[in-house]
Amino acid sequence: MTERAVSATSSDWLRAGTVGKPHGLDGSVHVSAPSSQLLVAGGEVLVKGVSRRIVRRSGTEQKPIIRLEDCQDRAAAERLNGADLFVERELAPELGPDEWWEEDLVGCEVRDGTRSIGTVVRLLALPSCDVLEVHRAGGPDVLVPLVSDAVGEVDAARGVIQVDLGFVGE
Repeated sequence: MTERAVSATSSDWLRAGTVGKPHGLDGSVHVSAPSSQLLVAGGEVLVKGVSRRIVRRSGTEQKPIIRLEDCQDRAAAERLNGADLFVERELAPELGPDEWWEEDLVGCEVRDGTRSIGTVVRLLALPSCDVLEVHRAGGPDVLVPLVSDAVGEVDAARGVIQVDLGFVGE
């Protein structure tokens, strides 16, 4: 276990989820809002500024359950409730084509051709697909599904996402 400082806004870190309620008596916890591919047994996560190894992983991709080293009972698990889990970006698995980490999309400008629509404020994981929540200044927010008919191009390096608002009914 190593103490380290991390800023949630640092591009060197990816958010892997939030510690939820305890599961059982052995120190295991549910993880809410998970990036399941970042939560692997034997992997390292940063929680409350301390680097800890995941010693057990169970549950499902949508509802993972993990146990962290030095978290060996329910009381220890309860003390972590609500804490965010982070993984170093360099330790994250490589993504496939047309896959992005949420941190790479939040803050991107969304455009329909040459028209600026707004800015991505978060990525929502819905049952059918992930959607971009786009904040529009002076107008209602819009949800854009991350499907090829709605999203033409994602250039995360430039911070620009091209969409077809006609697909979402505008």
